Amino acid sequence: MDLPIVIRVKTQYLPKHDAAKEGQFVFAYQVSIHNQSSDKVKLLERHWLVTDGNGKQNEVKGPGVVGKQPLIAPGDVFSYTSGVIIDTPVGTMQGHYQMQTDEGEVFNAPIDVFSLAIPKSVH
Repeated sequence: MDLPIVIRVKTQYLPKHDAAKEGQFVFAYQVSIHNQSSDKVKLLERHWLVTDGNGKQNEVKGPGVVGKQPLIAPGDVFSYTSGVIIDTPVGTMQGHYQMQTDEGEVFNAPIDVFSLAIPKSVH
């Protein structure tokens, strides 16, 4: 299935976040899910692969996002902000959302690889 679901991500380094322990780096990421199809879609699950600069990977799966399983109408955008902690100043995230149409068809909406990097660490 190839529904036009467009996913955009913006990241931000949070240098003074309380969740960070010594040697950890906290990033916020804001996701915008644009439903450019003619069908309502429901976000069922998330699947992330987080990779730090040493190649250490952490897989994150679960229902919905930020405690929600939003129903996104045609032409609408659902946005949310979440966070991640990694052990290096640079890393990446990628994954997909499992979505479902009104007709019950389940499909994956891919999330392209994006960078997590403290300012001035990547040229």
